[in-house]
Amino acid sequence: MDRSQLADFLRRRREALQPEDVGLGPGERRRTKGLRREEVALLAHMSTDYYARLEQQRGPQPSEQLLTALARALRLSLPERDHLLRLAGHTPAPHARRTEHVNPALMRVLDRLDTPAQVMSDLGVTLVQNDLAIALVGDQTRHTGMARHLGYRWFTDPAEREIYPPEDHAHHSRVYAAGMRAVLARDPADERALHLLAQLQEHSPEFAELWAEHEIAVNFSEQKRVAHPQLGLLELWCQVLINADEGQVLLVYTATPGTESHDKLRFLGVPIHGSTLPS
Repeated sequence: MDRSQLADFLRRRREALQPEDVGLGPGERRRTKGLRREEVALLAHMSTDYYARLEQQRGPQPSEQLLTALARALRLSLPERDHLLRLAGHTPAPHARRTEHVNPALMRVLDRLDTPAQVMSDLGVTLVQNDLAIALVGDQTRHTGMARHLGYRWFTDPAEREIYPPEDHAHHSRVYAAGMRAVLARDPADERALHLLAQLQEHSPEFAELWAEHEIAVNFSEQKRVAHPQLGLLELWCQVLINADEGQVLLVYTATPGTESHDKLRFLGVPIHGSTLPS
């Protein structure tokens, strides 16, 4: 681990960014250039003290997971992320078609959206969400192990289905099973997809039954109904922007202007008091 070079690289990349580059407001007048340390820490979901120690050449070796979060916060390119890993004493994995690094261009799109949105891998791993997406569907980046895959949670964890009306569950199940088949249709030797498939077949009779039907359908844009615990039922459109080179998709949730669901979206993340919701 090269502490001095790591500290210098982090500081230079932090100072090269402006608040508007990462979706933050300009705020009060700044005495120094670039982002503040606390802003980088906030974006990377870590303590300001921990980040400060990295720039001060102190503290333990950061994990690959923490460095990946920093790479996203600092809007690093894939080569820059690999350089960051090497400075911290890690060996970057060989690049494959599928990566969990979200490229800066996609992050810039996410930063500028004023509606719920999140970036996911083609295997259903949520890589990053904006605050509105977390308010809509919960923090999906907190999961570990097989539970990182949305489809695996859907078929093995009843809690995953609570935000959707029961009458829509069968449709979602078919979509997830068909999406799994579409991934393997592109690459039948995809080891990660095959492992996920084996786990689903072992732990979910429902999935195994759907898999046997050989249904293949990929919905790039569809309507979803979300049963939000505070806002009630929302009827939303789910648009999908595909980044095929890196096996990622950007999901964007919108509602038709003039509808009750469109009005309700304005209340995402806002404390609900009395009768402030639109009737």
